[in-house]
Amino acid sequence: MNSPAAFIDRDGVINEDRGYVSRIDDFFLLPGVLKGLSLLQSAGYSLVVITNQAGIARGLYTENEYIELTEYMINLLSKEGIYLSAVYHSPYHPVHGLGSYKINSNCRKPNPGMILRARNELGIDLNKSILIGDKRSDIEAGKNAGVSYCLLVRSGNPVTNEDIEYSDGCFDNLYDAAKWVMNR
Repeated sequence: MNSPAAFIDRDGVINEDRGYVSRIDDFFLLPGVLKGLSLLQSAGYSLVVITNQAGIARGLYTENEYIELTEYMINLLSKEGIYLSAVYHSPYHPVHGLGSYKINSNCRKPNPGMILRARNELGIDLNKSILIGDKRSDIEAGKNAGVSYCLLVRSGNPVTNEDIEYSDGCFDNLYDAAKWVMNR
């Protein structure tokens, strides 16, 4: 297949980052997300969410609670005609994880594991793909995997000048990043 993908971080890019978002009542889409995802989807990008979920590792919520929220997000987006090809998560943390979750997993960003898994499972061409994230670790994961363009957004975590220089572009939000992708 070898189709392009838009790898998108969740908290701070798709929804408000309220710190360890795990409940439907705390899940709020950011402005412009629906328009941005729609633009990318209409341009032929497979939409793939990749998200670190250290709250699971820390014991703040369970895998089942994460899955319930993920199903809610998928349904919310599909009602707007936006279809995610996959959602990958890393429930691990190398320092603060509890029990079997305390490992430095290859799937935890900045490691490229989630992206490489998507490439293998979905037939993604990383040379034609983009990544949109709100942290340097997102950008590093994309670069470590060989994603063509790794874009930073300001809608989540604070970004530094060094983060901006490391990325392939910095935008206010997902919609502005998607517009840039359409015009490049």
